Amino acid sequence: MSEQALTVLSEEEQLLYDSVYEFARERIQPKVHEMDEKESMDPEFIKEFFANDYMAIEIPEQYEGLESGFFNAILVIEALSRVDPSCGVLVDVHNTLVNNAVNNWGSDELKAKYFPQLATQRLGAYCLSEPASGSDAFALKTTARDEGDHFVVNGSKLWITNGLEASIFIVFANADPSKGYRGITAFIVEDTFEGFRRGKKESKLGIRASSTMELSFDDMKVPKANVLGQVGKGYKVAIETLNEGRIGIGAQMIGLGRGALDAAVAYAKERVQFGKPIATFQAVQHEIARMEMELEAARLLVYNAARLKDAGRPFIREAAIAKLKSSEVAEMIASRSLELFGGYGYSKEYPAEKFYRDAKIGKIYEGTSFMQLNTIAKIVLER
Repeated sequence: MSEQALTVLSEEEQLLYDSVYEFARERIQPKVHEMDEKESMDPEFIKEFFANDYMAIEIPEQYEGLESGFFNAILVIEALSRVDPSCGVLVDVHNTLVNNAVNNWGSDELKAKYFPQLATQRLGAYCLSEPASGSDAFALKTTARDEGDHFVVNGSKLWITNGLEASIFIVFANADPSKGYRGITAFIVEDTFEGFRRGKKESKLGIRASSTMELSFDDMKVPKANVLGQVGKGYKVAIETLNEGRIGIGAQMIGLGRGALDAAVAYAKERVQFGKPIATFQAVQHEIARMEMELEAARLLVYNAARLKDAGRPFIREAAIAKLKSSEVAEMIASRSLELFGGYGYSKEYPAEKFYRDAKIGKIYEGTSFMQLNTIAKIVLER
């Protein structure tokens, strides 16, 4: 990180970031290309994420967690994404969506049952999107029928990150469609529940080592005790959790941007044209300066949103701005980095093209750029 960045982080936070980044460079970097080509996450990395406590950052100590702050989860996601955004989003979804939802909405019984597992060995996934409900998330068609001591869930989910490797899922279904979105309910579901099915694994443009699955539920029985929050309050669980999750995507994007810029700077210092490194040309220097400037702005926006969340202060506007800006900056840096590589940037032998492919998703998942703009505008106009 730049010297300027050191003024934003405490010594303890800097040590955390540096330790995760060092782990990512030493362990993950050698396998990034292979995982991208195979479209598969190395299962040993998931084990190591748990062993290193990357998956238990905000989980209370009584449940084998670190009981640390949201900001530290953001630093871990950023540092991993600097090397491989696929690893970054795996850790992101587990922490900022799944663990946060259980922490904020789970009963004491659910926390006692699932947090020790989520802290040490079982990966989580978040199941909201459906084939016909994306940005219009509350148009979901999955239903949950009350059968006394349990619910019977029927429907399907699409674009589920971690869907292949996860075994604990937060699933949203409508327990009373006559009430519209006020019937939506959140459930904790295990992949061993009868009627749970994995469908097609998507083959994607970027973050290819991160699994994206279709899931289906065929008369799946879910115990009443596994309701997350209250029946009919699932829309609140979804909204509040995604507001936090967007900061996590912001962290993924600034990590990606830093990785792409790292690659561009290193190449510019090595690539010789007209008898000298291209880094000595003013045009190249100006490109690098602009990338650094935009990345620093995006990073501070992400950090500010995370700090506000930890302080218990309103952060919805700031989260939307951070997610929007960081996704735009990541795409811009990845594109300009590829161009600085010239023809080599178009080759899979260099990291630029992968960062370029990985960056595009930032404007799409956990709320498209259009939805972030809507959120920002609504808050501004209501002042």
